[in-house]
Amino acid sequence: MSLRQQLSDILPTLLPGNPADSIKGTELIRLTRLQLTGNYSDASLRYHFSIMSCDPASPIAKVEKGQGYYRRSAPLPALSGAQELLALTQGRLEDLTTADQDVVDETMLRIRKFRAVVTRYFEINGRFPFAFRQAFAKDSPISNLWKYPELVLVDWETGGSPDEEMSLDETMLAFKQRLGIAPFRLHAARLRIQPSLQTYREDFFQTLAVSMWAQGGELVYAAPIEDEALADGLRKMSANFGVGVTSFGLTADALDELPRPANILNAHPRETEAIMAKLDINRISGAVSRPHLDWTALSSMRNESEEAEKLVGWLTRCIDGRRAEAFKDE
Repeated sequence: MSLRQQLSDILPTLLPGNPADSIKGTELIRLTRLQLTGNYSDASLRYHFSIMSCDPASPIAKVEKGQGYYRRSAPLPALSGAQELLALTQGRLEDLTTADQDVVDETMLRIRKFRAVVTRYFEINGRFPFAFRQAFAKDSPISNLWKYPELVLVDWETGGSPDEEMSLDETMLAFKQRLGIAPFRLHAARLRIQPSLQTYREDFFQTLAVSMWAQGGELVYAAPIEDEALADGLRKMSANFGVGVTSFGLTADALDELPRPANILNAHPRETEAIMAKLDINRISGAVSRPHLDWTALSSMRNESEEAEKLVGWLTRCIDGRRAEAFKDE
């Protein structure tokens, strides 16, 4: 039996499942030798640990920050990266059509909670979110996953918080209008619950696809990004394509402990502060903003999507009123 096959059989019983309890390479070598058949050098074992940790199918993963190894968990159901209203019969969700309904409901609730947390986080940090919902209704085509973001984040030419109405900079607004430049930046955001080596490329390129009309794209994960190979892969793609990647550090258990979505969105300041204190924000890479919108692509979206029309109408009202206001569906 090859060394790699032996390690694939041995390592799952030796590696801790929690990255926080990761085991150092030296100790892992010592424990592995007790079960190995054959005489292999430390260098050979370390090499195999390193190579296997970059393989999504292998049981070993290396921690993002540190020197230890842990057991890579089995891939989560595709639902962990789905839209809350996407039909279970579409795309990669087919394997869940026979799943236990309680499990499906629990996962859906986590998705809704995460979107509520992300919305509030950006609101209190001076960004104005606009949510696409109808694009992911039950009868929507699966191709919408590659056309529409969950959120559009608007950064106006003014500081402050979307919790309050704010006057726009009149001089800069007039100046940019004369130059044909938008007085805001629009970033399209894709939200995902669980990052993994199996799915991160799809997550990333969906984010890139849904943000091509905007000035930037942002991929936001709920769970921590603890796998070194995963973090490196995301950084490399971000360096090439400019998509920002952020983790909110919320495990499944942490999401389960949060209030219901409506309570998160309508929480009092002290409650909001307590919710935000649970986050462990880790910015893997920052988004690169392009100077201009793709007006042709945005016009095409308006013709196809009532929500895109609402987005444009909201931005227009803010400009006409010289005030940045949170979106309110009328």
